[in-house]
Amino acid sequence: MLIMTGNITRRRFVQGLGAGAAVAGLAPRTGLIGQAEAAGGQVIVGTWGGDYQNLMDQYIAKPLMGPTGYQIVFDTGMDTARKTKLLAEKPLPRGSMDVVALTHSGSYEMWKNGTLLELDTKKIPNAVHILDKLKTPYAVPHIYTGRVILYNPKYVKEKPTSYNDLWNPAYNGKVGVIDIQYQTTIESAAMIAGGSLSNYEPGKAKLLELKKQGVKIYPTNEAMASALKTEEVWMCIMWKARGVMWQNAGIPIEMANPKEGIVLYVSDQVVAKNARNKDGAYAWVNALLDPSAQVQFARGMGYNPTVSNVEIPADLKARIDFPPDVIYLAQDQDYLAKNDAALKDWWDKEFKA
Repeated sequence: MLIMTGNITRRRFVQGLGAGAAVAGLAPRTGLIGQAEAAGGQVIVGTWGGDYQNLMDQYIAKPLMGPTGYQIVFDTGMDTARKTKLLAEKPLPRGSMDVVALTHSGSYEMWKNGTLLELDTKKIPNAVHILDKLKTPYAVPHIYTGRVILYNPKYVKEKPTSYNDLWNPAYNGKVGVIDIQYQTTIESAAMIAGGSLSNYEPGKAKLLELKKQGVKIYPTNEAMASALKTEEVWMCIMWKARGVMWQNAGIPIEMANPKEGIVLYVSDQVVAKNARNKDGAYAWVNALLDPSAQVQFARGMGYNPTVSNVEIPADLKARIDFPPDVIYLAQDQDYLAKNDAALKDWWDKEFKA
């Protein structure tokens, strides 16, 4: 397997979120497991809600953590709010979260800002099985996938092989992009226009060509799913795991790996440096890597396991995994940190206008 990685560095911190707003909402909002204080104490897990939290509750909190005596409390919200909270609470001896779910770039950003604990892998027995391409000293990679092309085989008769296939005039007006994925869309265009993961500029002119061809812009992933279901669009760029979920929901799509390479998406969980219950936090991140839980996330959300000791059913593995010769790419987070505001400005004023 060939692995190509850019510098996995800091992602731009969301501007304008005041530290005071974070401190005002320190108490966890949802997900209390049990009413009495557990013998091992509470473990506060800051995370996204929805299917992700439900699966953690069903396959990690209850069966794996329950017998250990720890009480899991989910603090549900957006990852931007969790980052704000980590930064606001950095001077405090005890923070409000023990474990924090973040994207791979978000965890690096928080590590560089000195809010995260450097992990002692001796306290995480399952860490010996973490895939090499996902290892860092500060985060436990929970699940991962990669960016692919989704297409409707009813109309796209020839399986795409490149991002460039979205520019095929035969699909004018039937290609969609997602507003909240402006970074990855510009990045994908740059990859076929002479740019790179560290230079998105050539992607801008390429996207303006797509604009002239009648590209449709949708605000969210869910809106794109609806457009694919109704056949309003025939092709888009998306994370493979999301494509698997949409297939499960009956949306008529298939997936293709772009020859430019598979850009990784990793969902990490990290331990706050000032966590109140570090022992419980270590127990939790170790449980994340348990093969029984990893299999359930593969089934429920279409994500690949981050550990090597998981036996995935062959039919499921064929749907969610990538071939052994795939080229994995990691975003250059340092580049994004420096250029994100300008990229968003261009997207809003030039591409969307």
